[in-house]
Amino acid sequence: MAHLLNESEITQALADLPKWSREGESVTRTVDCPDFPAAIAFVVRVAEAAEAADHHPDIDIRWRKVTFTLSTHSDGGLTGKDTQLAHQIDDLEP
Repeated sequence: MAHLLNESEITQALADLPKWSREGESVTRTVDCPDFPAAIAFVVRVAEAAEAADHHPDIDIRWRKVTFTLSTHSDGGLTGKDTQLAHQIDDLEP
């Protein structure tokens, strides 16, 4: 079981993740890719990173826009797993 982040930790984490926003017990970000194939390639890169971390985001693909939603459902909210994967997603952005 991962440690749930408290309000202060969430605020601090989001300060280091300016492209992400909080939505309840999740953080979310939409990435606008150059085209549909680039969006799919980006999702594949994120899927590989998520699988390696054994932490899987909710992913919504709409043409060239990809929205990621992160929450540690098994722990009931935001944990360090979510912020770590958010940083990885930022690093993988096309």
